[in-house]
Amino acid sequence: MPILIKGGKVVDPGRFVGVGDVLIDQGKVSAVGPNLQAPAGSTMIEAKDRLVLPGFVDLHVHFREPGFEYKETIQSGSAAAVAGGFTTVCCMPNTNPVNDNQAVTEFILERARLAGLANVWPVGAITKGSEGKELAEIGDLRRSGCVAISDDGRPVMNSLVMRRAMEYALAFDLTVVDHCEDLHLAEGGCMNEGLVSTELGLPGIPSAAEDVMVARNLSLSELTGARLHLAHISTAGSVRMVREAKARGIKVTAEACPHHFTLTEEVVRGYNTHAKMNPPLRTWDDVRAIKEGLRDGTIDVIATDHAPHATQEKQQDFTEAPFGIVGLETALSLTLGLVEEGVLSLEQAVEKLTSAPAAAFGLKKGTLAVGADADVTIVDQQAEWVVDPGKFRSKSRNTPFVGWKVKGRVLTTIVGGRVVFEAGPLES
Repeated sequence: MPILIKGGKVVDPGRFVGVGDVLIDQGKVSAVGPNLQAPAGSTMIEAKDRLVLPGFVDLHVHFREPGFEYKETIQSGSAAAVAGGFTTVCCMPNTNPVNDNQAVTEFILERARLAGLANVWPVGAITKGSEGKELAEIGDLRRSGCVAISDDGRPVMNSLVMRRAMEYALAFDLTVVDHCEDLHLAEGGCMNEGLVSTELGLPGIPSAAEDVMVARNLSLSELTGARLHLAHISTAGSVRMVREAKARGIKVTAEACPHHFTLTEEVVRGYNTHAKMNPPLRTWDDVRAIKEGLRDGTIDVIATDHAPHATQEKQQDFTEAPFGIVGLETALSLTLGLVEEGVLSLEQAVEKLTSAPAAAFGLKKGTLAVGADADVTIVDQQAEWVVDPGKFRSKSRNTPFVGWKVKGRVLTTIVGGRVVFEAGPLES
């Protein structure tokens, strides 16, 4: 039945910003504007003093299925997504088996359909088994439903293979996503290389391990004309190179994660494995550079790199524990922190969670344009809450934000005209 979202502050970047209504009918956005009339039999959602936003789009999640269901499943990951306001997510191919073929892609899409929550779109592997040697059947991956290609945490070290991947991706109108890391420079490292790693006696990963691969990938994108998306950039050098590449007209987009614009390597003190991620937390200089990159548009997208792990895995020694944290259910609040700080306007922040990521992969999402899929997130911008991993919808609890008091809460998430999440009352 039709839904009328009434009287909220609608923020649809580049289209409509102001108090108004959103009418949903037949799973599509039917109208946006002030004083809309509800059709007979429609459901009314009162949104006074609330933000009404396009559903968020996350280009970088790990839902672990098939193969690692003890960490996360497509069902639990989708539940975490909609609780965080994300209506569309793109899941990386580092499953078991690796998503390098049509069968795995179709399995993921079917599991997402059965979950019936967020739109889950697969990212296919660049190379077979993500081994960096032989290209996967990129055309088959595209036809079966993959929206981009990446070898994710196992970056393609062979530059010729990466060049060929970009050439094929260009032919099939796909974006190439790269986790920029020189595996030789980073080998054995588990946190940022610097004073803190020296004091803790932990092997470090230098900023150059990221910067070197960013430079290579930008050169290959310029050579081939392919669309390049740089995942979770974390260094001032990466931001500078992306800024310069965009000025030269290279087809590059970049994403930053909330942990990289919120935390530094100092959080690792105490050997906190929930602060272990790849790329690692860097310095305040890097955090400032990322914020400036977000502010001036060098960094287009905010993504979570949602990487769930089982509790016992993160309870190992720091050097042995896996990289990664969960992020879908805290991303909005941490992003709104940039608005509070004055780094981004509200419209800029929403854009980096909606229309900008959709554009990076060529997805018809992230907008409240009339005729668009009715994916909508309703937010209480002022609601304060305390991060309690025990209340996450994700199966995993590995977050460095435990106990943080944050502001901004998702109240309702709508996917394709269906309400798929409603928040309960805040505890006093």
